[in-house]
Amino acid sequence: MQVKKHYDKHLANFYSWMVGDTQSKSTEFQNILRSNGIEPKGTKIAIDLGAGNGIQSIALKDLGYEVTAIDFNQQLLNELKSNPNAKGIKIELKNITNVLELEDLKPELIVCCGDTITHLESKKQIEKLICDISFLLENNGNIILTFRDYSNELNDKQRFIPVKSSSHRILTCILEYGTEKIKVTDLLYENLNGEWIQKVSSYEKVRIDPSTIVDILKKNGMRIKLNEPIKGMQTIIARKNNLQSSR
Repeated sequence: MQVKKHYDKHLANFYSWMVGDTQSKSTEFQNILRSNGIEPKGTKIAIDLGAGNGIQSIALKDLGYEVTAIDFNQQLLNELKSNPNAKGIKIELKNITNVLELEDLKPELIVCCGDTITHLESKKQIEKLICDISFLLENNGNIILTFRDYSNELNDKQRFIPVKSSSHRILTCILEYGTEKIKVTDLLYENLNGEWIQKVSSYEKVRIDPSTIVDILKKNGMRIKLNEPIKGMQTIIARKNNLQSSR
């Protein structure tokens, strides 16, 4: 199943429950920004690619950025739109691979978090996205990427990851490793009117290691400011040099 179909038919229905309290997660992200000196300085424009229900978008807005939130799932964007803390955020239903359509915004910050880049079709597509982002950024602008490092393969029972459970839902993630990609199966048990119903859907993610992402960023004129795992997510912050990135 394609990633978009997986979200539209399955994951978006329980995504917000899975990630937890949006405001506390936004505060966590805001703390990462502050600790790394990320704040509005130039155009004050930020783009959130793969915004989902708005964890990063709300954090950016609260820091003083003018935020455009991009996602391909209407249900999650509707949740963001209905959040009172999201007032003033511009919301667009769009595939992140079309980011160059936003060139007129002149962003000084672009974030792509929550494992979004691994949802693309290939390493080549990831490289193109980073190239487009680097070109789009204003000089001295920053890019923030977070993603899971799937370079080290989990074996046997380690592949079965208990994600979250409550009185009415149990979510388990099952991983199957290929050479270039990893198949992810979200196995959900949901209690509906006293009966436990199983719902299953799978999709693929790209296996890409942090050093490859760093090399792509440097190739596109970006200087690495941070590259470390934070709460299970590899987090990379890079700044655009004063020279225009090549395309």
